[in-house]
Amino acid sequence: MKTIEINTTKLCQKYRTNVPVLIRAWKKGNSDMEISSRTGINLDTLSQIKCDLEMAHRQARLAQKHALSEDEQLSTKHHILLSPFL
Repeated sequence: MKTIEINTTKLCQKYRTNVPVLIRAWKKGNSDMEISSRTGINLDTLSQIKCDLEMAHRQARLAQKHALSEDEQLSTKHHILLSPFL
């Protein structure tokens, strides 16, 4: 399965912070309070960044799932045409 690429540069520009550093901190298991105290970012801003990341990830997964389902539909339609009695 492919890894999902999210454009973090737009988020970096939007929030004027280094979003990949925040992502790494969340992956390490740091809490929002720890990240806020280390980076000086407001907790509300951190939660908004997290929501934006989750939404972008969800949209990318949905697009990937939709593309896979279209490929399966094409192969299913082709299969039905080859053997119509199934």
